[in-house]
Amino acid sequence: MCGITGVFAFTETGRQSLANLQASTDAIIRRGPDSEGHYVYDQCGLGFRRLAILDLSADGNQPMTDESGRYTIVFNGEIFNYRELREKLIKRGCRFHSQTDTEVILQLYITEGRSFIKKLNGFFGFAIYDKEENSLLIARDRFGVKPLLIYRDEDKLFFASEMKSIMALGVPRKLDYVALSQYLQLNYIPGPASIFKGVKKMLPGHYLYIKDNKVVGKAWYKIPYDPKKVAKNKLSYEQQQKKLVELMDGAVQRRLVADVPLGAFLSGGIDSSVITALAARHTPHLNTFSIGFKDEPFFDETKYANLVAARHKTNHTVFSLTNDDLFEHIHQMLDYLDEPFADSSALAVYILSQRTRQQVTVALSGDGADEMFGGYNKHMGEFKVRQGGVAAEAVTALGFVWDALPKSRNGFFGNRIRQLQRFSRGMLAGVKDRYWDWASFASAADARNLLSAASRRKVGKKLAAKRRKDILEHLHADGDLNEVLLTDMNLVLPYDMLTKVDLMSMANSLEVRTPFLDYKVVNFAFSLPVSSKVDATMKKRIVQDAFRSELPAELYDRPKHGFEVPLLKWMRGELRSLIEDDLLRDEFIESQGIFDVEAIRALKTQLFSRSPGDVHARIWGLIVFQTWWKQYMAGEANALSKSVKGIQY
Repeated sequence: MCGITGVFAFTETGRQSLANLQASTDAIIRRGPDSEGHYVYDQCGLGFRRLAILDLSADGNQPMTDESGRYTIVFNGEIFNYRELREKLIKRGCRFHSQTDTEVILQLYITEGRSFIKKLNGFFGFAIYDKEENSLLIARDRFGVKPLLIYRDEDKLFFASEMKSIMALGVPRKLDYVALSQYLQLNYIPGPASIFKGVKKMLPGHYLYIKDNKVVGKAWYKIPYDPKKVAKNKLSYEQQQKKLVELMDGAVQRRLVADVPLGAFLSGGIDSSVITALAARHTPHLNTFSIGFKDEPFFDETKYANLVAARHKTNHTVFSLTNDDLFEHIHQMLDYLDEPFADSSALAVYILSQRTRQQVTVALSGDGADEMFGGYNKHMGEFKVRQGGVAAEAVTALGFVWDALPKSRNGFFGNRIRQLQRFSRGMLAGVKDRYWDWASFASAADARNLLSAASRRKVGKKLAAKRRKDILEHLHADGDLNEVLLTDMNLVLPYDMLTKVDLMSMANSLEVRTPFLDYKVVNFAFSLPVSSKVDATMKKRIVQDAFRSELPAELYDRPKHGFEVPLLKWMRGELRSLIEDDLLRDEFIESQGIFDVEAIRALKTQLFSRSPGDVHARIWGLIVFQTWWKQYMAGEANALSKSVKGIQY
């Protein structure tokens, strides 16, 4: 686990940014508290922070330069097949001076050029500088497990693992109002945009290559989904299950290699239970970790986690939290965010990572399975919309009833009414509008209305339409549910789920590995027909069936709850003064000039009504944004230095 940063200067003016390389590296110390390194040559500067995962020699330190002195690399991530690749390189005459995956990447590039990236099985962001050609290759892993930000102007190009790091290099802090508008809808910012104009998230499975001051971008991987090939899949359902178990067992084994304490997150859901069951095959007394919620029994799944732990004889730890425990960590979590990100479950991941890190350095998780195999309620909803029938039509016909009844996420009945309302609305929409609606907390119109008149004028309609079109490009009226899953893999997974896990684990110097996102598993998943994933009675069908013999029967036939922190209670209690007297008070909103005062007031009125619906999620998005804005935009000249100094290690 590491963090990387760097500068490539196109002009003499750009070279001045090399002086900021140390500050940029310091800003990502939590990603690598064990060591740091820098490399500067001519137009290029590379920075690196490292957390030791394997017991490597000093020769494993970075930046790493090959024995000729020509090539230098900084690398963030883990390559799980590097030993196999290393052996093949040795047979071809390559000499190695360390046991690291970093040196394998470097030698592959020297030997094979850019095409080598396709051979890597793992998650990563890296940059390789060739001082003879004065070229730089920057690449990101297939699914966006590891973040990589890019800024480019006529004088230089920056890259970094985190926004605070790229800010330290000196990017202009100008809000991207289209990104802000999408954030107000989704509670996160889809790539390639970021909150700042000019700062882009490198898309998963892409690289940039710089030579002769020309920058070329290319996709080196795309999920190989072809509906015609799926239709011709000749494997029986039983054969598909057997293949999935085989692929997942290999993916887990590859991710168990570490010379530091290792464990697994165990929520009690199917996905983390599968990972635990497979890891326990190869690791006696595996360390597993769960969070329990004393005050929120609706979301507490520790009963099921305990059953899995007992069955597989893991060394299980439950962190049983009260709402007060959760609340105590809000400001720690908010302080770490260097771009607005308002998935409220990040708070639970933050605490789980913090407490898990006290016992292990690496944790396996079940992330990714829902997106590729159809595990969310919206996937069953999409299936039912496409199936139609009397029941679906009846729900739609009663739309006026669902509109009138009180709705809330924090209880069974209120949440059910909320889901029925969204379903009835989705029945009346096209596939693209339905997808966007079900992915959002607010419509584009609602988000626009939250902005001040001046801000609304800065939301370019053509650019907003293009970004939305790009996100929804795989959805077609005559397509099937696999297209929805593919869209989730390109939107929800990298910019919500993986961002959440990366941010919260890195804030606590914990590495999280995701076996479901082994590319062999993902490629296989998108060779399967919808019938193997979702039917009228079951979500994530093949995952549940393939591992039924490994899991307690109690895990089946129960609703998927997920988790949300009790925002509504807090906003009506402990957070009320923060909302009304600080971040969302009229005077501050007016002076800031970004939001519409009347619209914010209306949200606050709804918050305290008997039918809050999703308003607490929208207000949480505003709280996160305002906290971020005060830290990084108000008095921006010294904001970054204050934030770095304020971090405790």
